[in-house]
Amino acid sequence: MKHSLHHRIKRALRHARSSAGHARRAFPPDDLKAFAEAITAGEQTHRGEVRLIVEKALPLDAAWGCMSSRQRALALFADHGVWDTEENCGVLIYVNLAEHQVEIVADRGIDRKIGQATWQNVCRTLTEGYARGEFRSSTLDAIGQVNQLLRQHFPSDGPRPNELPDHPVML
Repeated sequence: MKHSLHHRIKRALRHARSSAGHARRAFPPDDLKAFAEAITAGEQTHRGEVRLIVEKALPLDAAWGCMSSRQRALALFADHGVWDTEENCGVLIYVNLAEHQVEIVADRGIDRKIGQATWQNVCRTLTEGYARGEFRSSTLDAIGQVNQLLRQHFPSDGPRPNELPDHPVML
């Protein structure tokens, strides 16, 4: 899709103006700790690995190049090794604050069992809650939904190593 110069400039400026302070207000340290605890607790009940990445804005070259939130989520899925789990059951929850977008990327082991419509429902939990300014509760609800889906399709079969860090990444 071809984007006008005006669109590119407008988008790049929106991302350039997005501040780390805004991201910290939306996701303060206590909330990040609660998200990590929810991920850790959920992973005790299933064989999946959950990562939460919150990005205040795209890198300027990505914004200028009109990279979509989905493309960025796929790149981060690879960069953070979410695809590289023993059972191919990693899930990335990606939040782009500047774009007001969320994406969920599930590894191929999960993608075979959980359809896109189900992930869209989880994304809706986030976007609708964020629109109301309910960042903490919406994120905890979405993590709970992801954990429930993984528990249903990949129940725990005993102790296992934690393959990915549980603490959210703030970019």
